[in-house]
Amino acid sequence: MARRRNQKNEQLEDEVLVEQLEKKEKSASDFLEDNQKTIIGVLLGLAILVGGWFAYNNLVRQPKMTNAAYQLSSAQAQFEKDSFTNALTNPGGGFPGFLDIIDQYGGTPAGNSAKYYAGVSYLHLGDFDKAINYLESFKPVGEVLPAMKFGALGDAYSEKQDFSAALSNYSKAAKATENEFVAAEYYKKLGMLYEKQEDFSNALDAFKTLKEKYPTSVAGRDAEKLITRVSSRMK
Repeated sequence: MARRRNQKNEQLEDEVLVEQLEKKEKSASDFLEDNQKTIIGVLLGLAILVGGWFAYNNLVRQPKMTNAAYQLSSAQAQFEKDSFTNALTNPGGGFPGFLDIIDQYGGTPAGNSAKYYAGVSYLHLGDFDKAINYLESFKPVGEVLPAMKFGALGDAYSEKQDFSAALSNYSKAAKATENEFVAAEYYKKLGMLYEKQEDFSNALDAFKTLKEKYPTSVAGRDAEKLITRVSSRMK
């Protein structure tokens, strides 16, 4: 008797479960039917967005980046010859200078690189405010370029006699990379500027770091002499 009752209960539970599943299926079917146009519209919209992105990337963005890198080469050649004015505005051969490349291709890697070159060019030409503006807008990537940016900013601020900003940027430059040549050079500049400000304690720290971390670098070879000089001035 108890077995029959259990079988009957199980049968009822199965019927209820089937009925619930049928209701859910019908509800989902009704939802799809009622919102078919909306769903199709959303899917089409997504397809258009994805397709548009691929088209833009392959037909516009990549060719623009390639062309920008090509356009940059002539200005770079002038920069390497220390022809900074020509590099900025008229490298010859109908090619744009760094300033035009920034205007035309500012959103590309080449346009970003042009900002660094423009900043350093203005630094050499003695226009330190423009140098700072372009260097600040440059977005460096990699192991060495962040240090090069901060180092050039340190040079520009030092030339403007803004020694606090110069020290800050030299410190950032020295700590931004483990490249032996670059880091050592900026630890040396940092220490020498501290020494010029008669902050001998910080100068000594910079020169000791130079000696400990980069003893075989070009700048590091002067570390012992610099430490001796600063130590004697502290007495």
